[in-house]
Amino acid sequence: MTGWYTVEPLAADTWVISEYRHWEEPHCYLLRGRDAAALIDTGLGVAPLLPEVRALIGPLPVTVLTTHVHWDHIGGHGAFSDLAVHEKEAPWLRRFPLPPEAVRAALTAQPCTFPAGFSAEQYRVFQGEPRRLLRDGQVLDIGGRRLTVLHTPGHSPGHCCFLEAERGWLFAGDLLYAGSLDAFYPTTDPVQYRQSVRRVQKLGPVRLLPGHHRLDLPANLASRAAAAFDGLAAAGVLHHGAGRFDFGLFQIHL
Repeated sequence: MTGWYTVEPLAADTWVISEYRHWEEPHCYLLRGRDAAALIDTGLGVAPLLPEVRALIGPLPVTVLTTHVHWDHIGGHGAFSDLAVHEKEAPWLRRFPLPPEAVRAALTAQPCTFPAGFSAEQYRVFQGEPRRLLRDGQVLDIGGRRLTVLHTPGHSPGHCCFLEAERGWLFAGDLLYAGSLDAFYPTTDPVQYRQSVRRVQKLGPVRLLPGHHRLDLPANLASRAAAAFDGLAAAGVLHHGAGRFDFGLFQIHL
């Protein structure tokens, strides 16, 4: 253990593993079922994640469920063999689309004391072959717990959320969180982003579990974000290059 991660229980069988020492503050979620475990995202990859996982669930088999193939969500994928990603982003997992210099610049964009032995100059984004391709509506059963795959494009072409309907929990990745909802990259789509937010808002999740930053999100965040996107669309500014719009708890960057 490196002391890099903060591990917090969300329930007796669910943990959030966070990297609060980095400016991105990414979260991974570990869900234990009767037969297997699901790990939603693997963070930055600057410290070993597998020992943290094994300390919580022992030898249970683990499937990594990827919300999307951005560098800050796949950093620890190399320690796991059962990787799942939406089919639209499987090519990104095989060959990451950004050059290493761009990723290192993002990793070190703000001051950070990385764990001992880590070298930013040696940092490389994971590349590899997924074992499973995720599809919208697919149900994943880990033994007494079922997760539904929701294809929610906009932030990225293959972005997925994972809904545990029995608990009303939505693992939202980068679709919804307290911070900048980014839809300004060339690979983003602001119109699809709006549609995806509307989709999850209609599902009425009682708890949103984000990919970054604060965990105590209001249950109505999806409704607030949907209204914000609707307002931007009505104003004719829901397009790349329109700027950053502040809605208090979150911003929308177009």
